[in-house]
Amino acid sequence: MKIESKKFLEELLSTPSPSGGEESIQRKWLDYVKEYADETMTDFSGNAIAVINPDAEFKVMIAGHCDEIAFMVNYIDDNGFLSVVKAGGINPKLALGSRVRVLTKDGIVNGVVGVNAEHHGGSKGEVKIEDIYIDCGFENKEKAEAKINIGDYIIYDFDYNYLENNLMTARGLDNRTGAFIVAEVIKELKNMDCKVGVYAVSTVNEETNMGGAYFAGSGITPNMAIACDVTFGTDYPNLDKKKHGDVKLGNGPVLSKGAPINKKINGLLESTAEANDINIQYELTPGRTGTDADKIRLTGKGVPVALVSLPLRYMHSPSEVVSVNDIEEEVKLISNMIAKLKGNENLKLV
Repeated sequence: MKIESKKFLEELLSTPSPSGGEESIQRKWLDYVKEYADETMTDFSGNAIAVINPDAEFKVMIAGHCDEIAFMVNYIDDNGFLSVVKAGGINPKLALGSRVRVLTKDGIVNGVVGVNAEHHGGSKGEVKIEDIYIDCGFENKEKAEAKINIGDYIIYDFDYNYLENNLMTARGLDNRTGAFIVAEVIKELKNMDCKVGVYAVSTVNEETNMGGAYFAGSGITPNMAIACDVTFGTDYPNLDKKKHGDVKLGNGPVLSKGAPINKKINGLLESTAEANDINIQYELTPGRTGTDADKIRLTGKGVPVALVSLPLRYMHSPSEVVSVNDIEEEVKLISNMIAKLKGNENLKLV
């Protein structure tokens, strides 16, 4: 990966982006893409949008959500400990003993998720959100309330690191990698003979309500759309591949197959992969994808969609893992596919 792109990815992964509090990461995303886009804009949901060929009639939307799972403060007890609720699918059991950052209006307050020592019986088998509390070291409620407000977001105190075999680990790779990928596609297309309008969107709120995707699809009214998200890598021990499929890190981006997916867009992606020697994998989404694609598809008069996903291990944990090679291959796949569009593609299936 080029140094500039790597630094941008690391910057995104170091920036807090809890679902509903994505403003900081969106400003950084816009600052990066403005050099390569013909136009940049935002909307009322908080989406950040970069456009190439804004006057083109045929519009392609590519979307990757920038928000990450988090906790929110909902109560402060007399001793200054914080109780929380979920902002997205965060797992309370994985949080036990973790260091966290409380994102306040005046900056970060450090804390830890309390955990009962094994000497005192340890944690119980099932851990519910109401069992979680945050210890920031406050002496009492008054001291806590001087710095913490109800509704403040809490994220894991972990940014990124690199593993062997060009793998990287971070919190929130789901799906700040998607926001990174759509920005890199705009960057690549800037130097390609692109004939269609391209609308790259760093969407908000996917982890909580997918409202950003709906705003983007409704506002842009694209002729086709590609959602860029992550999917479950299944190449680690103790997982039933007969049940969950066979998806490997380092083996290329993943195309979705199922009722929500437009087969003709998948065909364009497959032919592009073959022409550019890009390995692709598959996952099944028979009913719904569980991604922004579901909301985009149902905007306006209906939008043909595809889903291209990055294989990821340990989803919604503090230490998700992806392959940098897969990221680069996904950028290459989508960029080359869009560059070949003529703007008169018929995506009707019959």
